[in-house]
Amino acid sequence: MAEYRNGDDEPVVERTTVVNTDGGGGSGGVIAIILLLVILVIGYVLYSNGTFGSKTEIKVPDKIDVNVN
Repeated sequence: MAEYRNGDDEPVVERTTVVNTDGGGGSGGVIAIILLLVILVIGYVLYSNGTFGSKTEIKVPDKIDVNVN
């Protein structure tokens, strides 16, 4: 027999809500993408400043004058 609430015509229906809490992931991927972007920006800034691959320029004169006494 169904239960009734305070003389209502509607029966009381029990409901169960299931909350899935396994893992809770997703934030690790976001952190990895942000970290990758930060590394790329830092690399670009250092590269544009010439920190990486800066060329050493050596100037050699066309002729050398040597005086021997």
